[in-house]
Parts: sequence; structure tokens; C-alpha cells
Amino acid sequence: MQKNTSELFCDLVYVPAGASPLVYSIPWSPQTTVADILNTSKIQQTHPETDTLAVGIFGRCVQRDTPVKPGDRIELYRPLLIDPKEKRRQIAKHK
Repeated sequence: MQKNTSELFCDLVYVPAGASPLVYSIPWSPQTTVADILNTSKIQQTHPETDTLAVGIFGRCVQRDTPVKPGDRIELYRPLLIDPKEKRRQIAKHK
């Protein structure tokens, strides 16, 4: 049985610095790419920094031309402020 593709969505997730997570549900259609999801969401208009951020699907980094499947969670990754190993060292040093 063929599903109606107009009822299928992908989620786009972004957590701006110091703010609550943003989750957009974007309609999916065949041949949709990560770039298409980003453009459809218009997230660059309110958060222009997202234009240069790394992207991933379910925690795995991907290119913006990667095709998406219905139900995928596209994530925008901000750069780390500090290396996690260094952070653990700093915490251990102050105990």
C-alpha cells in the first residue's frame, strides 16, 4: 500500500546559544535534501549563523546535498566552546 507523501515530515532541530531548542516539522517529498529542508524552514532568516553550521541526521554529520527520508531529524551543530577532554581536566583539577 502506497503512503500519501503529503503526510510525511522531517524535523529540523537547532539550539541557539542560550536559548530553548527550536524544532521545525517540514513536509517531506521524494528527492528532498538537507539543503531543501533548511531552505523550506527559512531558519537562515531568523538565525543567519546557521548558514555555516555543520549539519547531521540523527547525530551523524552529513553534507547539505544528502537526501533525507521521512521521519529524519536534521540537526544543526554549533562549534564546541571547549574540548570535552579539556573541560573534564578543568573540573577534576578543581575537585
